[in-house]
Amino acid sequence: MAQDLRTFYRLVQRTRAGVLDWLETLPPEVLHARRDDFAFGSLSRVYGHVAECYLLWLWRGGVGQPERNLQPRDAAGLREAFARVDAAVEQALSSWTDWDEPFVFTNETGWEETLTRRWLVLHPITHEFHHKGQALALARVLGHPHHGQPDTDLAPPGWL
Repeated sequence: MAQDLRTFYRLVQRTRAGVLDWLETLPPEVLHARRDDFAFGSLSRVYGHVAECYLLWLWRGGVGQPERNLQPRDAAGLREAFARVDAAVEQALSSWTDWDEPFVFTNETGWEETLTRRWLVLHPITHEFHHKGQALALARVLGHPHHGQPDTDLAPPGWL
């Protein structure tokens, strides 16, 4: 078990819960508002993409199943998608060993990359925070800025 990654992921979950709480307060027309000048075009689509990426990368390490085109209808649908992510992360944290042992992943098109299991957990986390910043910028442009905490930072340890 990777206790350091488990503790870190709990902070990520707490941070995400604050964002999902906030997204739940937005009217559906804001949650799904299309802005093609922003990555993935809408707040709901950004977070659907984030969940997809966790599931894809963890699957590459042998955990869970990838999902494509997650397009939740509401914040409850986003919570369901992230419940699947949380289960996959928990399975990885509970079953993977040799966290830093390189392995070669080859996809169906022949693309190859040397990865580690630690990277498979950490990459989607950094990716989530990258898109979190984009989502908060999009919300400001849509006239529905986030109210404060958690903004783009990781939740502090006291929030566990």
